[in-house]
Amino acid sequence: MSLEVFLLLGAGLFAIGLFGALSQQSIVMLMMGLELMLNGVIVAAAAFWHYVAPSNADGQVLIIVVITAMAVEMAVGFAVVTAIFRARDVDMTDMAADLKE
Repeated sequence: MSLEVFLLLGAGLFAIGLFGALSQQSIVMLMMGLELMLNGVIVAAAAFWHYVAPSNADGQVLIIVVITAMAVEMAVGFAVVTAIFRARDVDMTDMAADLKE
């Protein structure tokens, strides 16, 4: 497979995630859209490193670190969403806007 195929895959994942993040009002769906956007960036970055420097392992290590940070970020985000839902019964972004007061 060529670099262009992987870049198209990354761009497609990013576009679907952007649409999901901008069109959904559910906090969980918004976070899923952000996750898809980050996955698109990871696919594109991994493809670049594979085709630019396949013998160098720096890109692979960075991708593993980013995926780990993404998993921790999503776990913390879902914990916050669960705490907000239990405390105030809020599961939509427009209903959560009054939490800043």
